Amino acid sequence: MPGPTMEAELPVEPQSLKKLSFKTLKRALDLFSPLHSQFPPPDPESKKIRMSHKLHVEYGGIKSVPNQPIKSSSQNQATPSNSNALVLPGTESSKKSGAQSDLAITPVQSKNPGDGNMSGRSTSIIPAHGTSESRNLSTAALMERIPSRWPRPVWHAPWKNYRVISGHLGWVRSIAFDPSNQWFCTGSADRTIKIWDVGSGRLRLTLTGHIEQVRGLAVSSRHTYMFSAGDDKQVKCWDLEQNKVIRSYHGHLSGVYCLALHPTIDVLLTGGRDSVCRVWDIRSKMQIHALSGHDNTVCSVFTRPTDPQVVTGSHDSTIKFWDLRYGKTMATLTHHKKSVRALAQHPIEDSFASASADNIKKFSLPRGEFLHNMLSQQKTIINAMTVNEEGVLATGGDNGSLWFWDWKSGHSFQQSQTIVQPGSLDSEAGIYALSYDMTGSRLVTCEADKTIKMWKEDENATPETHPVNFKPPKDIRRF
Repeated sequence: MPGPTMEAELPVEPQSLKKLSFKTLKRALDLFSPLHSQFPPPDPESKKIRMSHKLHVEYGGIKSVPNQPIKSSSQNQATPSNSNALVLPGTESSKKSGAQSDLAITPVQSKNPGDGNMSGRSTSIIPAHGTSESRNLSTAALMERIPSRWPRPVWHAPWKNYRVISGHLGWVRSIAFDPSNQWFCTGSADRTIKIWDVGSGRLRLTLTGHIEQVRGLAVSSRHTYMFSAGDDKQVKCWDLEQNKVIRSYHGHLSGVYCLALHPTIDVLLTGGRDSVCRVWDIRSKMQIHALSGHDNTVCSVFTRPTDPQVVTGSHDSTIKFWDLRYGKTMATLTHHKKSVRALAQHPIEDSFASASADNIKKFSLPRGEFLHNMLSQQKTIINAMTVNEEGVLATGGDNGSLWFWDWKSGHSFQQSQTIVQPGSLDSEAGIYALSYDMTGSRLVTCEADKTIKMWKEDENATPETHPVNFKPPKDIRRF
């Protein structure tokens, strides 16, 4: 190797040349550069090279490469062939012969006049498009990630609690809104379903029939039906004109934790502790499919009019897309490390969010590509989440924390804590279900202190009184 020898010969650990050169910039320079005292000179042509991680080409895509004059065949024959060598075009040295390396390292013409005895060549790593000297350049030469322009969050007014409704005698576990936005229903561990007036918060009706806590509710927009499911393995259809049960759907082998109605066809979906999401014909009470494939409790489900028509989240930490025609799995998302207890579909965009104790992640539909994580962690078990058309995502945790997020950027603009009603323990500050009304202007939370709390935006807040404290992320996890 040309150049001055090192002062002390250090023993080189028996590792591959590729692994050694990838460790640090210092190690790479020690291996390949005779100029130990200074960084390689910048090359203006290399600033035009872009190697993007988004282009699925080997070693990335190369953009805006200037045309190179073709050398004579005699010079080309003098160049040793190496199928693994990656020579970056656009540099002076890419025209020179004798460039042979297993890495993305090209000989650069030395600008230092004192190097005349080195045959005018020094082997060094090219800094990709003008990166700073302090940056680790060993992998940047292979694949340079263009800095992400993270979107700034839209300003949202903070939310405040304006009403507390008490009436249940147990934990409030589920909620659903009427499509006309005049009332909403809640299911509780006291085995009752109560119907409340949206405007005044007064109790309209109490329905009894379940013999265990009611964990799931849904109100049909096509019929005068309400559906409920609970730990008693029962799924019931209530006629809201007669206020009584007219159908029961039998088939679950254990408690039913979630249910959803298909938006366009008369189909009901229920998921429970038997690890199966069951598809029911509403009128005939027949089970159409048993969507089996999860290894643990199915605790969240939502439906879409187009493929994938069913999306389920489970305690086995996976999310599955289902084809409703064949009852088969279309895709399985394994990004989470812990139970996926809540899913929230965006009302306008083709995307959804999933909540787990490790993180809140955003995915696109229909293919399920991972978009990004939310930028901070709630650090609790998240039981419920919902999002409105303005892009305000609300998540409720086991410790009573209610966080509000900007959907587009993933920034948490408000982190509030519910207050338990007098006479309750502090440990009963838990949110089990939450939902926006049909307008998206009211938020209703169902809590462990047996209350229902209603939230709305603060009308007096302005961007000046509540500024967005946002720092764009430096390093986003892309998985």
